[in-house]
Amino acid sequence: MNLREIRFIRQSAVLALAGSLSAVASVGQQSAPPASQEQAARQAEAKTVPTPGIPSTGFAGLDQYRASRAPMLLDDYGQLARYRAADEELLKMGPVKDRVVFFGDSITDMWKLENNFQGKPYVNRGIGGQTTPQMLVRFRQDVIDLKPSAVVILAGTNDIAGNTGPIKNENIEANLASMAELAKAHGIAVIFASILPVHNYTEKSQDFFAQRPGARILEVNRWLKDYCAKNGMVYLDYFSAVVDGKGLLKKELAEDGLHPNDAGYKIMAPLAEAAIAKAAGGK
Repeated sequence: MNLREIRFIRQSAVLALAGSLSAVASVGQQSAPPASQEQAARQAEAKTVPTPGIPSTGFAGLDQYRASRAPMLLDDYGQLARYRAADEELLKMGPVKDRVVFFGDSITDMWKLENNFQGKPYVNRGIGGQTTPQMLVRFRQDVIDLKPSAVVILAGTNDIAGNTGPIKNENIEANLASMAELAKAHGIAVIFASILPVHNYTEKSQDFFAQRPGARILEVNRWLKDYCAKNGMVYLDYFSAVVDGKGLLKKELAEDGLHPNDAGYKIMAPLAEAAIAKAAGGK
C-alpha cells in the first residue's frame, strides 16, 4: 500500500466518522473547553445512533463522546497540540527551580492551581478525557522537556471508563510504570496520586459512576501504593481524604460525582503540597 492510498483511507475514515456525529457533539467539539466538552457529551440524555465501526459502550453519552473524539484520535492521538506552544514558551524562560508538573486528565485540567498554590512554579498539564496511553504519548513533551523537579501524576479513571476503548488494569499499570521509569531516567521525582472515588448521589453522576466500578479503582490504587513503596516514589492518597462511609466520593465535593469542586480541590491541595515536599526530601 503506497502513501497516497494510506492518506485516502485515513481521510475517508475521518469523513465517515465526522458525518455520523450528532449536532451536540459537533458544537461541543468546536466551542467548549476540554472538560466541559467531556461532561456535555457524556451526560447527554438524548439517544444516539451508534457510529459505524465504533462498538457501543452501553452508555449513550459515552458513545457520543467517543464518536466526537474520533477525528482527533486519528490526527493527534496524544493531543500534543494542546500544550505545544505553552511548553515552548516555558522552555524559552530557561530552567525554573522547584518546578512541578501536575499531569493528568480533566480532574487536573480543571484545577486552577494558582488558587491553591499561589506563587508556586507549578504547571498544569491536564487534558480532559485522556487515558494513560494518550498521556504516555505526550509525557516527554509535557513533562520531561520542561525539566521539573517532580511530577504529580493523576490518571486512570478514564481508562476504567473506557474512553479510548476497553483496557485491563495491568495495561493501565504498565502505562503508569512507563511514565515513572521515563521520569526517573531524567531525574524527575515521581508522585503518583490515587484515583478518586466516584459517587452516584445526583442525576448528573449516574453514568460516570456506572462506568467506573469501585472495585477497579481500589485495585489500581493498591497497585499504585505498592509500586511507590517498592520503587522509592511518593504515593499521594487523595482517595482516603475524600471518600465517605459508603466508599463513594463525598457528595458535597462534586456535583457530577467525578470532578471535584473548589471544596474538593481545597482538600487535595495540602495533600499534594506535602507529597511534593516529601519527594523533594527524598531526592
